[in-house]
Amino acid sequence: MVTKLQGAIIAAGRGERLRISTRDDIPKPLVKLGGEAMLSRQARALIDAGAESVVAVINSETARIAGEMALEIPNSIRLVVRDTANSMETMLALGDLLEPGWFIASTVDAVIPQIELVRFVNESRKKIEDCRDKNLLGVLAVTRWRGEAKPLFADVTENGLILGLGSRHTSMVTAGFYFLSTGIFDYAADARRAGLDALRRFLAMIIERGMRLDAIEIEGSIDVDEAPDLDAARLAIRKMP
Repeated sequence: MVTKLQGAIIAAGRGERLRISTRDDIPKPLVKLGGEAMLSRQARALIDAGAESVVAVINSETARIAGEMALEIPNSIRLVVRDTANSMETMLALGDLLEPGWFIASTVDAVIPQIELVRFVNESRKKIEDCRDKNLLGVLAVTRWRGEAKPLFADVTENGLILGLGSRHTSMVTAGFYFLSTGIFDYAADARRAGLDALRRFLAMIIERGMRLDAIEIEGSIDVDEAPDLDAARLAIRKMP
């Protein structure tokens, strides 16, 4: 039973590809979408989708520049500064920051229509509450692959079970939103012993260890990695109701 839903944002990376392609030396979480920083926008989106509070893991550069900008952030968001080595370590940092239970996590650069995010949260909650499999540790948002560079492909069955995550081409890729149990942090030590260095590899390991992750397909997602993605996200936001 999902009695309380926490929110989390993974935002400790430098966003080098976006910086290079836009020639704008601003950390990705502070780049503006729809008139507000991506970090603030994502926090508000998670709250509006049902999260009671949001913790965002950012790096020290983002924290410094956000202070210089006097960035306005929602009262419900808690910023935690961690200069993590990679995306997996950013996710694992949440293990010390969240209460045991369920949380909705997102990368800071994942953009989807709010109606789709709300649907994802509601359908994930229902999946979890209806499932009798105690090995279910979460639900990932997936979308149809449209040729994006460096996707994480998901091998998904017709009933939404993820059989594997990796580089093998399938029709589905992950979309940057995750409805997860804090039980995933039980695998932190194993992941570090195995030398894993990315969130995608950590999630793949969880499945390989016999735990269950399900998938829900969403529409209209954009992963903001480079300048064309940013342009597409800004255009999409202007069209959103």
